[in-house]
Amino acid sequence: MNGNLKLAIQKNGRLTEKSLQLLRTCGLDIENYSNRLIVSARNYDLDLLFLRDDDIPEYVQDGVADIGIVGEDIVIEKQADVSIIKKLAYGKCKLMLAGPEDENLFEIEQMNGKRVATSYPKILSNFLKNNRIDAKVIQISGSVEIAPSLGIADYICDIVSTGNTLKLNKLKKFTNVFDSEAVLIGNRNLENDQGKYNKLNKLISRIDSALNAKTSKYLMMNIPKTALDEIREILPSLSSPTVLPLASEKMLAVHAVIPSEMFWEIQEDLTNAGASGILLMPIENMII
Repeated sequence: MNGNLKLAIQKNGRLTEKSLQLLRTCGLDIENYSNRLIVSARNYDLDLLFLRDDDIPEYVQDGVADIGIVGEDIVIEKQADVSIIKKLAYGKCKLMLAGPEDENLFEIEQMNGKRVATSYPKILSNFLKNNRIDAKVIQISGSVEIAPSLGIADYICDIVSTGNTLKLNKLKKFTNVFDSEAVLIGNRNLENDQGKYNKLNKLISRIDSALNAKTSKYLMMNIPKTALDEIREILPSLSSPTVLPLASEKMLAVHAVIPSEMFWEIQEDLTNAGASGILLMPIENMII
């Protein structure tokens, strides 16, 4: 045992690259893992374990890994005894009910007495129970969307991102069952190892910095000095903007951190108020 914090992530799948990208944005120097099952960060006391996503909750629960990054849907379905430390704002998807595109689907009560195929029997069963629906849950591993065409089930419950797979199989979305995204999970006994617990808290601080930066942009612009109060009213900045003098006594430079999605809502107002030379730049990390 080297005392390193052990983090399990998906070996191959939709979360793999974004998880590695997040860790690298946190300043971690991670080796090219290729087909290896475990690699170490060169500049942090962290070992990465590359596993099947279905196995990650159990490995963290049993202490083989201290923490893990996995879809929240997997954590809930596996009913693992782990703590969800943080939602990571990527890998978002929905677990949805879907049925034949030529069927009129309006109310979930239509599912009474029907068969529903899914790879998420526990989440689906809880949903049906909570909504007092008496339907038969058929557990399928793999291509759930073909179940209706094969006559195995009347409806399906599966992960939906774009919905293209449903269309290819002549299915349409019906009802949302569960919203999922990538989450950081931890072993419930990790606090008992003070060394690893401290390393985890430092890593969480880096992750927070990366996530804050991802949803923010650095805005720079020149404005007439007389427009400063109006510009301040327009800006949805996280804190008071930085105001700097320019060579022209009639002009000022204004710098501010703003929520990424807000820029195009205020751009026209800024221009109308006299802002010019507007620059919007990405932020790699941000500590609030």
